[in-house]
Amino acid sequence: MRETLRAHGVAGLERSCSRRPISVRFGSGGPGLERAEVHLSQWAYQPHQHDTYGIGITVSGVQAFRYRGERHLCLPGQLHILHPGETHDGAAVTDLGLGYRILYLAPELIRGALGGRPLPFVAAPVQALTQATGRMARYLAYIDEPVSDLQRTEIAVTVADVLSMLTGQSSNSRPVIDIKAVELARAYLAAHAREQTSAAALEKITGTDRFVLTRQFRRAFGTSPDRYRTRRRLDLARAAIERGTSLAQAALEAGFADQSHLTRQFKQAFGLTPARWANAVNLGAATSAIAPDPR
Repeated sequence: MRETLRAHGVAGLERSCSRRPISVRFGSGGPGLERAEVHLSQWAYQPHQHDTYGIGITVSGVQAFRYRGERHLCLPGQLHILHPGETHDGAAVTDLGLGYRILYLAPELIRGALGGRPLPFVAAPVQALTQATGRMARYLAYIDEPVSDLQRTEIAVTVADVLSMLTGQSSNSRPVIDIKAVELARAYLAAHAREQTSAAALEKITGTDRFVLTRQFRRAFGTSPDRYRTRRRLDLARAAIERGTSLAQAALEAGFADQSHLTRQFKQAFGLTPARWANAVNLGAATSAIAPDPR
């Protein structure tokens, strides 16, 4: 993605500005994974290719692009899925411009998540936001969120599974869960929630391939290893907040990158911000302290 933009002379641009024909802001990523937010006005991509999967969501305006000899429109809330090596262009349909977020994922990550099976090709590049495709779109909601090594594996597994489903193929045969392996992973993550445990470390601890472990962990506990660790971090942060620890310090002690990272994760998990939680806890404690003796 960065190389394509450099070729068009637009690398390094920041957030959208009405006087700019295109603006690009890169979010957080990792090896083989990149996320960006793009705004176009009076500007169009020339035909080009990526050596990665491109999975984007239109957030404003209407996107038009040619792909495999046909013109497609992608409306707000719809996804577009581009296969590696396929030529495409892109532009805003109206003078109102276009805004979209996109995830670029290396094909080797998808191939690894599929156990070496062929890459899935989705014939229809524009997809509605459904329960299935929404599993991919969630990784574009907050592109500034840090991407851990465990989450990178989770993203690869999710994308591989959804793409396989869209092609009518099964990405796995749903083998019996290796209870010992998933319990070892769960226990380790719970005991080391503050740490940046890598996928390689869990492979060594459990003796199980990272992609297989991620799928089996989800089936066993209803969540991924990365999200399980995040919830344990939230437990630590919430306990610290209840003790009166400042939000910034609670975030650092629990293993979050900073207070804003804690706030976003806390709100997603509990439906309110850490500050509101702290006020509620303090108010409850104060009310309890002054309540009259009922005897």
